[in-house]
Amino acid sequence: MPGFRCLPIPTETATRWRATGHDDRGLALHRRLVDGPGFPCRHCLQLGEAGEAMLLGSYHLPNPQGVYWTPSPIFLHARDCTRFTARDEIAPIVLANGLVSVRAYDAAGLCLYALGAVSEGASVAPALERALADARARWINIHTARPGCLLTAVERL
Repeated sequence: MPGFRCLPIPTETATRWRATGHDDRGLALHRRLVDGPGFPCRHCLQLGEAGEAMLLGSYHLPNPQGVYWTPSPIFLHARDCTRFTARDEIAPIVLANGLVSVRAYDAAGLCLYALGAVSEGASVAPALERALADARARWINIHTARPGCLLTAVERL
């Protein structure tokens, strides 16, 4: 697989959300306690643990821009957490997710439908590799397949 890095939300965004209690739309964050599966933090790219406080809000994805741009609901640990920095490692929140969607976009921000794929999170590597290997793919995002929430952006290295 070509070199890659899963990109969490910026630390500046996580810090702002925690400090202000408001998301990218200026709406109050929802505070939720982990009470079951899910609750993937988009900063450390780890799942929240039972009983742990998580923040839920609307995040403005940086890419793609244009007609395919969309905000996404995301979870963030209410506590400080270390930003994910691993290279050539699929984010734990992707691998732990039951069903994910790989979405690739070209330099104009248009969706490359032929590269789109849905798979179990633990089996996403071939779909991600196909998107990373295609020179047309400028941006790659991995979303939850059912609700469609961003899990992580992926950067080709």
